[in-house]
Amino acid sequence: MANDERRANPEGTDNEDFPRESPEEAKKRDNEAAEQRRALSAQVVHGAVLKEGEEELERASSALAWSALAAGISMGFSLVAEGVLRNHLPDAPWRLLVAKFGYALGFILVVLGRQRLYTEDTLTAVIPVLDKKSMSAFMNMLRLWGIVLAANVVGAALFALFVVHTRAFSPEMQATFVDIGRDAARPDLLAMFLKAMPAGWLIAMIPWVGPSAPDSRLWIALILAYAVGVAEFSHIIAGSVEVLVGVFSGALSWGTFWVRFFLPTLVGNTIGGALFVATLGHAQVESGEGK
Repeated sequence: MANDERRANPEGTDNEDFPRESPEEAKKRDNEAAEQRRALSAQVVHGAVLKEGEEELERASSALAWSALAAGISMGFSLVAEGVLRNHLPDAPWRLLVAKFGYALGFILVVLGRQRLYTEDTLTAVIPVLDKKSMSAFMNMLRLWGIVLAANVVGAALFALFVVHTRAFSPEMQATFVDIGRDAARPDLLAMFLKAMPAGWLIAMIPWVGPSAPDSRLWIALILAYAVGVAEFSHIIAGSVEVLVGVFSGALSWGTFWVRFFLPTLVGNTIGGALFVATLGHAQVESGEGK
């Protein structure tokens, strides 16, 4: 009986089945356990994003277009989820805090579905260009950006047409969607541009943070997209769905969409993602500080 207990509890024993662990072996085991729990360095994260970016830049234009079209449509569900919550909540000061959880739905679908979204590609497509510093890589990045942005907007427009010109939603819900579109188009040009920069930063952080927590992509997308929504920052694709619902319903003009919303938001998102997140993230690794 005593011998069986010693075998079941090997710690401290020195029989042939369970030899006593030496101090050096114990230290090595502890170091290995600590290494497994240590957060990934910026260099490792950079390498993971670089590999993903290179794979995306090698994809055929048709594959990028279909993936980006799906992403544009998926982003429409941010409008639906937010509108449903907004329509069923009382008109109270805290309503925005709850309704904006719905805003994150489209981003969650895009991230978990591995669809191409322009504001994520302001990071993933830029890192290979900064790494290779070649004209061919730069032109390939512009190819990817153009295809993804155009397909995203087409998908957003298709979803907006579906909202306005079908009976999938009640007149009351459609009116709520139009109100959301008016809110998205309300800031002036400078305010729209300034609101777009932090949105570009936050959404570009989704693929940057992802390698550090591969099993938490849902929560990463939820938290960062909710931050964009609740702060009322401007996002080029989610906002396109919202504003285009207003355009197709006759509440907003095409000039409002292209000049007041689309152009300043596009520039702001691009600067926030490409100039800030991608450039600064690459710089810290290139300088050796991320090692």
